[in-house]
Amino acid sequence: MSVEERFRELYGYDPEGVWAAPGRVNLIGEYTDFNDGFVMPLALPHTAVAAVARRTDGVLRVHSAGMDQGVVELSADSLVPRAGTGWAAYPAGVLWALREAGHPVTGADLHLDSTVPTGAGLSSSAAVEVVTALALNDLHGLGLPREELARLAQRAENAFVGVPCGIMDQMASACCTEGHALYLDTRDLDRRQVPFDLAAQGLRLLVVDTRVKHALGDGAYAERRAGCEAGARALGVRTLREVEYAQLPDALGRLADATVRRYVRHVVSDNHRVERTIALLDAGDIRGVGPVLTEGHASLRDDLQVSCGELDLVVSSANAAGALGARMTGGGFGGSAIVLVESADEGTVTKAVLDAFAAAGHTPPRVFPAVPSAGARRVR
Repeated sequence: MSVEERFRELYGYDPEGVWAAPGRVNLIGEYTDFNDGFVMPLALPHTAVAAVARRTDGVLRVHSAGMDQGVVELSADSLVPRAGTGWAAYPAGVLWALREAGHPVTGADLHLDSTVPTGAGLSSSAAVEVVTALALNDLHGLGLPREELARLAQRAENAFVGVPCGIMDQMASACCTEGHALYLDTRDLDRRQVPFDLAAQGLRLLVVDTRVKHALGDGAYAERRAGCEAGARALGVRTLREVEYAQLPDALGRLADATVRRYVRHVVSDNHRVERTIALLDAGDIRGVGPVLTEGHASLRDDLQVSCGELDLVVSSANAAGALGARMTGGGFGGSAIVLVESADEGTVTKAVLDAFAAAGHTPPRVFPAVPSAGARRVR
């Protein structure tokens, strides 16, 4: 059943349109976005798709094909940040953020379906937020640019849902283009679409979903953000973006707290890894990115300590089988890893990872290629 047909079944009339917004995988630059740093995500072909129609009575009704519950009905005037409502908090938070910003959004009926794996570190929540924001923007004729929709979607997640994420996920979902990675400066949202044609160079970027679920709202993400902010205060800067890589040894010597020191080292060095990656891509050397990925994983594992045994096993088994490089991607504590491989080695590397998981007694991971895809758009 199409999303339009399900919408009609749920609400008794036709939607005004259908919109889609993708999940993302981040090539490099992790935990840097809330430090005003650099990131380089690409959109996946997996999307959240929403059939939507306006309402004029201040009612928001939302339904998800992936959730085992009926239609959730909320009053736009009664939306309160961090008041629960489960998955519906994501679209509701977008409506709340739009209204808080002074935009005349009067309610909506929404039916959502999604192929973005949840809990896999691939930004399923950002896809829901962005598809809702784009649909409401179009239906109400708000004329907001993509970066503003991303900011409002981030505000929904930060202030309404209560997850202190940076803006990378929402910007990736809203702004990525097919065949490119998005080189994004999160301080001012300056961005550049970087050609990322893996197939032309005989390469594949694999996503390995470990099927270990994470939840960034559980406090671990917030603790690391607080530690980064403490590091910036101790160094007398507004954010860690202001610490140059060449200044890192001196900066670390000025930090008394060992945990904060590790966090600062990761963020500053990962910003540098993004800059190294963009230089490699601009030079046409995608293969050269492989070792940078593996180096980034070591930093996430050892300094930020957000990896887990399954993610480490993906990286070690893939690299041992001939991958060019690999790292965890996303918030960590489970979720997914990415593996850069020669196309000819895809089967060998995939088998090595699956065999390693079987030998360790883990649930088999899901492996699929990351194909740089289009950002949010109206589809019907």
